Amino acid sequence: MRTRTWLATSAAFAAVALAAVPALPAAAAQPLADPAVLTAGSAGGSAVAVGDSLAAPLVSGTKATFYSTATGSTGVTCAASQFTATVTANPAAPGTASESLTGQTFSSCTSNVTGVISVKSLTVGNLPYQVAVADSAGNPVAITAGSAGAIQATAVLNSWFGTLTCSYQLSGAFSGSADNAAHSLTFVNEHFVKSGGSGLCPGDGYFTAHYGPVADTSQAGSPLVYVN
Repeated sequence: MRTRTWLATSAAFAAVALAAVPALPAAAAQPLADPAVLTAGSAGGSAVAVGDSLAAPLVSGTKATFYSTATGSTGVTCAASQFTATVTANPAAPGTASESLTGQTFSSCTSNVTGVISVKSLTVGNLPYQVAVADSAGNPVAITAGSAGAIQATAVLNSWFGTLTCSYQLSGAFSGSADNAAHSLTFVNEHFVKSGGSGLCPGDGYFTAHYGPVADTSQAGSPLVYVN
């Protein structure tokens, strides 16, 4: 009987002691960190690392055009173009990511300018350029000249009169926009003015192109890039 009484008393004491111990507070929920301005693979996903290379061809079914007027269709048309850039800053959203545009190529180009037989080349000069991608309304993209000089485009044309070299520099801001649905960058009627070359060259050039999808080629599988 004494043993049973002692056991019952001990059990009761233990129950009282446990009840007296205050419950430990649950760990406070930690707020999720804001995603970076540029992420790879998904919106709000893994941040694109500084130093990563980004690349994009023309959006399928589109062409890059360099026309002599903003509303016309006379000039140079290229069926293929690609840009490459290196990420130099990618802060937490909201904010602005920075890139260095290190390459922009054009190929399969033709011209409907009277007297032009073929397009020998269309190139950009004074690379690299500075690129700013913001996550504000419309995901604006701004391209500005780097230390090498003004943003420049040069067309070399084979014509009835021999080889024509036409050089142009950007007039004003080079601006566009990014789109997450197509993972694209769009530039419309960016105005260049003639800076040198033959007197037969048009005085102006208006550049339009739709690049996409933009991919992070430094990561396995080249995931698509999102602006957050």
